Amino acid sequence: MALDLVIRGGTVIDGSGKARFTADVGIANGKIVEVGRVTSVAARTIDADGLMVSPGFIDGHTHMDAQVAWDPLGTCSCWHGVTSVIMSNCGFALAPCKPEDRDWYARCLSAVEDIPTEAMAAGINWSWETFPEYLATVERLPKAINYGMYIGHSALRMYVMGKRALSEKATEDDMTHMAAAVKEALRAGAMGFSSSRASTHVTPDDTPVASRIAEWEEIDRIIAAMAELDAGIFQIGPDIASGAAHRAFLARLRNVALAYKRPIMFGVLATKQGDDPTGWAYQTKYIDDTVAAGGRMFGQGTTRSINAIFSLKSYLPFDVLPAWRKVRDLPMAEQKKRLADPAVRRELVAAEGRMKPRDNVFQGGGAATTDPRKPDYSNLFALKGVDWDDPTVEQLARVHGQHPVEVMIDLSLANENQVYVQPLVNESPDDVLGILKHDRTLATFSDSGAHVCQEMGSSLQTHLLSYWVRKRGAFTLEEAVKKITHDNARAWELDDRGLVCEGYRADLVLFEENGIRPCLPTVEKDLPGGARRLVQKAEGIKATLVNGAVAFDNGEATGAYFGHVLKGKLAS
Repeated sequence: MALDLVIRGGTVIDGSGKARFTADVGIANGKIVEVGRVTSVAARTIDADGLMVSPGFIDGHTHMDAQVAWDPLGTCSCWHGVTSVIMSNCGFALAPCKPEDRDWYARCLSAVEDIPTEAMAAGINWSWETFPEYLATVERLPKAINYGMYIGHSALRMYVMGKRALSEKATEDDMTHMAAAVKEALRAGAMGFSSSRASTHVTPDDTPVASRIAEWEEIDRIIAAMAELDAGIFQIGPDIASGAAHRAFLARLRNVALAYKRPIMFGVLATKQGDDPTGWAYQTKYIDDTVAAGGRMFGQGTTRSINAIFSLKSYLPFDVLPAWRKVRDLPMAEQKKRLADPAVRRELVAAEGRMKPRDNVFQGGGAATTDPRKPDYSNLFALKGVDWDDPTVEQLARVHGQHPVEVMIDLSLANENQVYVQPLVNESPDDVLGILKHDRTLATFSDSGAHVCQEMGSSLQTHLLSYWVRKRGAFTLEEAVKKITHDNARAWELDDRGLVCEGYRADLVLFEENGIRPCLPTVEKDLPGGARRLVQKAEGIKATLVNGAVAFDNGEATGAYFGHVLKGKLAS
């Protein structure tokens, strides 16, 4: 048969975990049709000699709901070999939404996920109201990668209850309407339903988001509606404000898992914040015990620490201080001039001593950048590479005999792109490895599309392959690829993705085994309206194919927009 494309002579890491093998891969009509020695004629041939050929990477925890409207490429995920993402996590979504509430939804996304309201205003043509209408809108948009989506609890609650969603218990009528809307969404193609109980998820008024106001009875009713249809995944952001709150959350979630038997996902995290934090080993044993009792449950893990990121071009830990604000409100050239002035520097160092002291209240990346405490300089790293071997500001201060603030000023003046990283969650590489090694924990949770100038998780796939495989030898390449392809595809019930296998969608990544790695992040003003964000690209990826088309060639977009909307089984 005539083929659209043949990838010749690559080393196939097929996603199953089995040993690599050399083969050609033949593609036609967006699917893999031959794997082995391909002799068929093809319209195009790619020489993959010396390259790994793997399934496209799948990221199940993103917040690209707004970004998809203005960014056809799917950055930064697309630069790291990601071909499929699931968005609308943690109850945050843009649908369903009544026209009069659009500004509030945008402000909530900005408050929780640091997605600039000016970017949303400039970049979104908000023409939908219901979830099916939003899904249809995403289907029409040009897409270089694939997108699946949940119906989000906070959005749904606001849609059904209006302003009451932010303060009141749902009535019987409210819950009936919410359950019906979730069923409608599942039939249209929603991957499931998402919610959040996380203490860090607050509105612009610093009050709990709508999903946190909901009582568990409301969640029970919604998941029961999913069970009636035998469809949909339930994703929820856990309450880890303290160990006691976390364990109470998990105990109540077990009731949902066992009563309704829908797949449940939540973040498995290790933290030193909060009172008596619950370790990852407790969380993974809880998952095992729930599954043994008949539930269906997955943890979502990262491949490195979750960090607050600081830089001269974005946030610095001192920006809330009046003396610093006077400097930071100036144009960059004038900031640098003032930072180099010895008298100004003395004032800025003195101001740091008046910062709020550190406390034991759990902070996410948002609050850590917008309401920071006095830095722990032993846990604030001056990023020089991407291999977790960077010096702390405290270490540099000792070496140079300077105050830590002076160290940061000098580094930033020498390089305005200098980035500082403060691990908040998963601070210890050993904890991360323990999470990743667990059979029911998925390597996902990038938060791509959110916290755009506060965190950067889009590189978790290339970090896994460069750090945990190549530098640490904690996984074979085959094991690591399986975690970010086949395992995630199965968890999200994407039955035609995640393997290099005949009949599967031709989502593929061609990369250098010893060259794939993330680049250092930078701050760029490339959002609609000129808003800023963190950008991180990668090295060593030669080509990324999405549904049979080469979407990225050596990291550069080709203009091929063959991405699909990924739909749940009721719409498949």
